[in-house]
Amino acid sequence: MSETKTRTFKPGDRLVLATHNKGKYRENAALLAPFGLEVLSAGDLGLPEPEETGATFEENAVLKARAACAATGLPAIADDSGLSVTALNGEPGIYTARWAGPQRDFFVAMKRVHEELGDSADRSGFFVCNLSVAWPDGQGGVGDTASFEGRVEGTLVWPIRGERGFGFDPMFQPKGFDITFGEMDPEKKEAMSHRAVAFAKLSKALLEGA
Repeated sequence: MSETKTRTFKPGDRLVLATHNKGKYRENAALLAPFGLEVLSAGDLGLPEPEETGATFEENAVLKARAACAATGLPAIADDSGLSVTALNGEPGIYTARWAGPQRDFFVAMKRVHEELGDSADRSGFFVCNLSVAWPDGQGGVGDTASFEGRVEGTLVWPIRGERGFGFDPMFQPKGFDITFGEMDPEKKEAMSHRAVAFAKLSKALLEGA
């Protein structure tokens, strides 16, 4: 889907972040904070989590944004993100959360990446984030959508390092740094992460005052 300026957000507008992941909510809410928006969480609103049946990050993000928009009648932003490992043919990719198992234990997921990499000399990978927005159509349905994608390249390390962040952060050392996202100050990470890159595109197109 192309980036668009069909609609914009202005201070005082209400919107839903379509996530039940507290880490994602915290990072996205922090990015939106300077724009004076009232940001609600799908988790706090008790919205059900839709099944992620898309074949790409964008398809899953749009699916989640549309579900939250339809349930609340409010504009919704959804984040679908994950880790793609070069030597694993892009896995876990859109199945990043599933690699953590039903308990969402990302140590399990990181250990699996480490084990599947084995003695591969290629430890490169990248984080991808797709932020998709859905607006109500004014008639009880969902109208326009727009999508924005960001990525950050890095190296996968083992043993993992750091207790900050969430997900694969303790395993991911971004290019140009000698520390992992798990060791990095949250404000520094939030300023240069894949989520920040995607948000910069979204804010330029859709947020007044950006």
